[in-house]
Order: sequence, then C-alpha cells, then structure tokens
Amino acid sequence: MTRRLLWFCLGASLLTLAAASDARAVEIPVRKAGLWELKMVKTGSPLPEMTMQHCTDETTDKAMTDAASPMSKDMCSKNDLQKTATGYVNDSVCKVAGMSITSHSETTGDFNSAYTVKSTSHTEGGPAGAPRDTTTTIEAKWLGACKADQKPGDIVMPGGFKMNVKDAQKLKGLLPK
Repeated sequence: MTRRLLWFCLGASLLTLAAASDARAVEIPVRKAGLWELKMVKTGSPLPEMTMQHCTDETTDKAMTDAASPMSKDMCSKNDLQKTATGYVNDSVCKVAGMSITSHSETTGDFNSAYTVKSTSHTEGGPAGAPRDTTTTIEAKWLGACKADQKPGDIVMPGGFKMNVKDAQKLKGLLPK
C-alpha cells in the first residue's frame, strides 16, 4: 500500500510539473511560499482520493520545475503549454515505464491562494494491460506558513508518511524502465 501511495504521489507530482517543465516561452507561476494542501481525486485508479500537504518556497518550486524538465524532454514527444484567459492548458504525449500516456490538463486559479488542475489521460501498456482512461482533479489551497517542523520540499501524505521532494532524485532509480 505504501509503494502504491508513493507512486500515486510521484505520478501526481509529475502530472502537475509536466505542464510547467518544457515550454519555457510559457511558464506557470511559482506558488506562494508556505504550506499548501493538495486534494487529489482520481477516477480509474486504485487510490481514488488523497489529500497531502506540501511545504514550499520559491527556490523549491523552481527546483521542482527544473528537475522535471529533463525528464519531460526524455519521456514526452509532445508537451505543449498554452496560457489562456482563465489559466493554462497543457497537452502531452509521454512514455513512462513501457506505458504511453496522452493527457490534457487545464489549470485555473491563482498561485497565491488556490488553484485547480483538471486532467484527463489515456494510458496504454503497463501492468494493467488494457487501455485505461483516468481523470484527475487537484484542488490546491494555501494554508499559511509551513509548520515549525517542516522545511521547504516536505510533503506529508495520508497516514503521516513524510518525504522531501529534494530527495526524489534518489528515487529515480526505483522507476521502472
């Protein structure tokens, strides 16, 4: 269960970052520093809903985008980000761990108090075998300053599991080829 939760979180993080990572002509703004609550609701997944908290600052948000950029370039044959009147739209086609993932996401709101990312994806290949369609909604809201025992990059997941995104580089070796 912990491994599934970890993959869900990493996948959701990559989904969120993919929109900001490749097209430097259009960039999603950096989130306001502090503690953000991210509620993810996903259909077509063994983990349909999860809420986590993420402590961040400008340096950490930029580092997450910079870290995702090379992965995005290696994994995605298409990653188009466009600014719209209400936010951002991203369309991508990526290959991850033997799976082909085609996705469309729309981000609305502001990065100082609350934003929403709605994404639909079609996955072919992978352990499930049959093609799978998923819809993910991430509702993020700023809660205030990070807690005293938190540092930028800390993510607290359900059950109290805590990791720091700065350590995610170490986890890259766990990703299936």
